[in-house]
Amino acid sequence: MAAISSALVLNIGTLTNDFVEAMKKAASAANKKGIPVILDVCGAGATSLRNKKCRELISRVRIDIIKGNPSEIACISGANIKTKGVDSCDIKVDIKKLANELALVNTCVVVVTGKEDVVTDGKKLYIVSNGDKIMSNLVGSGCMATSVIGTFAAVERDLAQASVSGLVCFEVAAEIAAERSKGPGSFKVNLFDSLYSLKPAIVSGKQKIRC
Repeated sequence: MAAISSALVLNIGTLTNDFVEAMKKAASAANKKGIPVILDVCGAGATSLRNKKCRELISRVRIDIIKGNPSEIACISGANIKTKGVDSCDIKVDIKKLANELALVNTCVVVVTGKEDVVTDGKKLYIVSNGDKIMSNLVGSGCMATSVIGTFAAVERDLAQASVSGLVCFEVAAEIAAERSKGPGSFKVNLFDSLYSLKPAIVSGKQKIRC
């Protein structure tokens, strides 16, 4: 199926050896067809197995976009950081520098999500400041963002631009959903509706991007 797709999103959130092997095969098929591969390093740093498998994937197949929160990206970069579950912990490192270095070493785009998102291809760096704090109460919102990035990577060859555009659209939708919600439960439903009804003019008026 990977060979006939327009983009491939991999996620290590539910990690097993068989699943990793399946991801390698899917990524190899995508690589042969020139299909962009996006890897969400969900939970990297939580266990040595996750770190090992992430690095294994990155070394065995071409990953075009690596996405994670600050602690996950720091761990993948080799920093001695401990992740709490799939959530980011406060880290005392220069995440912009780490992201740039990781992008250059792997010739890929690195996306770091947090209070402010960092997107870099190692040459140019973007900061996205959209989103709402309620997103941290919805487990899986980061993985959803990765899938949205994947849809943009399927149609935009500039993968840094695709990543920025995907993040902005997802986070603007989250802002709109948050305004209509009383809590995490209604936010989840409203987020789906906001994504469905999102229009270019709305995104243009709300986007917060700087270089």
